[in-house]
Amino acid sequence: MQTRHSNSPNETRGFDTESLREHFLVEDLLRPEQIRWVYSHYDRVMLGGAFPVSQPVTLPAYEALKSDYFLERREVGIINVGSPGMVEVDGTAHEVHKLGCLYIGKGHQEITFKSILPEDPARFFLLSAPAHKSHPVRLMGREEASPAEMGSADTSNQRTIYKYIHQDGIRSCQLVMGLTVLKSGSVWNTMPAHTHDRRMEAYFYFDLPEDQRVFHLMGQPSQTRHLVVANHQAVISPPWSIHSGCGTSSYSFIWGMAGENYTFTDMDFVAMKDLR
Repeated sequence: MQTRHSNSPNETRGFDTESLREHFLVEDLLRPEQIRWVYSHYDRVMLGGAFPVSQPVTLPAYEALKSDYFLERREVGIINVGSPGMVEVDGTAHEVHKLGCLYIGKGHQEITFKSILPEDPARFFLLSAPAHKSHPVRLMGREEASPAEMGSADTSNQRTIYKYIHQDGIRSCQLVMGLTVLKSGSVWNTMPAHTHDRRMEAYFYFDLPEDQRVFHLMGQPSQTRHLVVANHQAVISPPWSIHSGCGTSSYSFIWGMAGENYTFTDMDFVAMKDLR
C-alpha cells in the first residue's frame, strides 16, 4: 500500500510534470497475482487493483488501517475490466463479468479474487471508502446499470454512461461508482468540465490501446494542468479540481467518488469561456 497526502490548489499550481504525476497519477495498480492499493488523504479513499492469474489472491489486513480486517470500518466497490472472474465474500462466490460491479459493505472479512480462465485473466479495479454502517453485498451487470446515451458525434463525445453505486442504484454509505464507454471516433469526456467541492473523485482508464494515450485535464478552472495517462492507469482528482479528458483514440474509464454528498448529480459546471 502506498500513501498519497493531500495538496492544496496553491501548492499544485507550481508543480512541474514529474510532481503532478507523483502526486496524482497511479501507474501500477495491476500486477499479476497481487492486490495493490494507494491510500489517498482526499476523503481517505483508497484506489486498488486485484489481478489474479493462475491463483486466487485474498484481500489482507493492512497495518496502516489499524483494523483486524480490511472492511472492519470500510466499504468497497469492485468493477471487472478483464475477462470473467470470481469474487468470494465470506464463502459466497459471485461471478463478475466484464463491466460488472460488485459492492461489499462494512463488516465482511474474507474477500478472495480469482480468474476463471488463467490464460485470459480478470482484472478488478477497487475503490474503498470509510463506512459507518453495513449495506448488503450486491452484484450488478452492465445491463442492469441503466445505461444512458450521452453526447454526439459532432462534439466527439458520444458515449454510454453506466451508473452502479449511487442513490438510486446499489446502496452504500458514501461510495458513488460507475463507468463511461466512448463510442468509436469519440475522444472527449466530461466537457463542459465541472468540480464538486463536497467529494473527491478517482478515474481509472481502460480499453485504451497500448500505443495510445489520454490527456487528463485537472486543476482549478483558471489554472488547468494535464496528465498523460496510459491504459490501466488511474488519476486521483481533488475536490477543487476539474476532471476531464481527451484521448488519441476512443477509450473507457471508471469513475468513483466519496465525500460529503452522495447525490450523483452534484456537479458545479464550469463554462467553456471560464477555462484557462
